[in-house]
Amino acid sequence: MRAKVVIGSRESRLAVIQAEQVASYIRENALHTETEILTMKTTGDKILDRSLDKIGGKGLFVKELDVALLEKRSDLSVHSLKDVPMELLPQLPLIAYSKREDPRDVLVLPKGASGIDFSKPVGCSSRRRMIQFAKLYPQAKFEMIRGNVQTRLRKLDEGQYSATILAAAGLKRLGLAERISRYFSTEEMIPAAGQAILAVQGRAGEDYSCLDGYSDMESELCARAERAFVRALGGNCSTPVAAFAQLDGKQLSLHAMYLDDHTGKLHTGRQEGRADAPEEAGKQLAAQFLGE
Repeated sequence: MRAKVVIGSRESRLAVIQAEQVASYIRENALHTETEILTMKTTGDKILDRSLDKIGGKGLFVKELDVALLEKRSDLSVHSLKDVPMELLPQLPLIAYSKREDPRDVLVLPKGASGIDFSKPVGCSSRRRMIQFAKLYPQAKFEMIRGNVQTRLRKLDEGQYSATILAAAGLKRLGLAERISRYFSTEEMIPAAGQAILAVQGRAGEDYSCLDGYSDMESELCARAERAFVRALGGNCSTPVAAFAQLDGKQLSLHAMYLDDHTGKLHTGRQEGRADAPEEAGKQLAAQFLGE
């Protein structure tokens, strides 16, 4: 058992809150174990003038944290699972999954607004969200918005945008649930794979007994199905993709969306599977979409 665990985290307020949740668990359940949070600005945090698919995808949010783990400057990293690449270095596996927070996307309006002013753009950088939002509000126009949650809310309140779309989980972890104007059901807007789950990443072969009891089995099974679906479509694809799995006893249901950039066809569908073989449901639904 380590006397001290160093936890790697992005430096945003949300990332630190998420890392502190894991640190708090370790302190409470692994007595005499100290924790330290090592924060750093990742490449994805530094480049804010281009959309993620133009600069290398979500892996840019974990690159520096991976280096710290490999160099043993940290002992584990805490990520929002939706930011974790589908292909991982074998020496840096995911070792635990948090219980899932609210997985839904939400509408956020400027302070004092009672509805969307469609004369202004909706601030959004996720094509997954834009496609699904446009089905609900065909009159909407979009402009890119990047930065952490607080930066996005500031830009929204300054009048640059009519609305923005964020993850409920992030706002709730930040204590900002009062900013939510509308929750989108997971039918209206299918979440990103892994949304609302925290992933703990460590080094292969090391002792992480300080996390015994932390990982949530339902989150892990759903995450494995969702990530298998995205991986089967080509890994960390920059094309719009969404996947949300739910368990009902021994059964797993996967609801997903995929836009084929080559054909322009939007695929949506469901796949039922077994909870003890979650990756199979993901692979089968991806094969169905690719076959279509």
